Amino acid sequence: MKLHRILRKENPLALTPEPAPLRAPNPRPLTYAARSAALLCAVLLAGGCSEERKPEGGAQAAGHEETLTALSEKPDSAVTGADSVLAETPVVPAATPVPEPDTAAYAFPGPRPLPGAILPHKRILAYYGNPLSTRMGILGEFPPEEMLQKLDEEVAKWAKADSLTPVQPALHVIVVTAQGQPSAGGKYRLRMTDKMIDGVLETAEKRDAIVFLDIQVGQSTLQEELPELEKYLKLPQVHLGIDPEFSMKNGGVPGRRIGTYDAADINYATQYLADLTKEHNLPPKILIVHRFTEGMVTNTEDIKLRPEVQVVMHMDGWGGPTLKRDTYRRYIQKEPVQFTGFKIFYKNDIKRPPGRLMTPEEVLALEPEPLYIQYQ
Repeated sequence: MKLHRILRKENPLALTPEPAPLRAPNPRPLTYAARSAALLCAVLLAGGCSEERKPEGGAQAAGHEETLTALSEKPDSAVTGADSVLAETPVVPAATPVPEPDTAAYAFPGPRPLPGAILPHKRILAYYGNPLSTRMGILGEFPPEEMLQKLDEEVAKWAKADSLTPVQPALHVIVVTAQGQPSAGGKYRLRMTDKMIDGVLETAEKRDAIVFLDIQVGQSTLQEELPELEKYLKLPQVHLGIDPEFSMKNGGVPGRRIGTYDAADINYATQYLADLTKEHNLPPKILIVHRFTEGMVTNTEDIKLRPEVQVVMHMDGWGGPTLKRDTYRRYIQKEPVQFTGFKIFYKNDIKRPPGRLMTPEEVLALEPEPLYIQYQ
């Protein structure tokens, strides 16, 4: 019996290709057929990525939704700090203080949590997307106040499902989006403006939510992209997400095949974040690594766990409950690294029978129990 690939992530202002089918006995890297780029507004970058992806060969796919969409053809300088309305980013108050976890009962790989660490004392519930796109995820699908109200409803559901673990709300925003065209300096990626990021920080403050800045590097690298975000990453409430699907380190166009990160790339990111926390006396950072195939993350045994950074290996794919559980078991449970995450797609998860979302109780039954939950 064929199991279709469940994971696929939605990229707002960038690409949203659909992954190829995943076969249960012998999963292998999948290829995408890139769909036409979405139109964007020149200055406001109002365009979005389609949530639909067609796999090559006409096979059905359950996967990570991300349509490759060129947000704009503006050069890098037109969409980065040069466009920013704010000369300096205001320091948003940190989220509610986190009580010290009971380290005596700590049962996760890596160092015991430092003071101020969010995991494993809280479960993070994040809304994902880009405010400039209605098709990249729930974060941009509704006006901010309506979006926050929906986030409140989900937080209440999870608090009821697990009354012993406080829920930490979060906004997970894509700030570097993969592109289907060699825009943005020929790197197949587009950086969002400071103005957009500042807006997300202001929205998050209304709920004491933490913020994740997500990067799809295209043919760029983490070494090029992380320093561009340093002024935000050194804020206590801001954390990082990296997406191997759109890391085309061996060349190629994002969305036409699945990219990859090696342990060396993840170690660079954790070292960068660790240095920031030590230099600015910050609480531990969280790094989200998206994954829905084996090849998306290589040499996981070489990933270095540091006390200043908490690593979450996040199951990022769509489909029915059975397929999602299977993908979690294959690519997360076998190589959890440290903490684990699980994504729920409001639209894609209900496309095929049984046509329903997994409940919090069903997700909590997974082993290891995910401490990062993302809705797209």
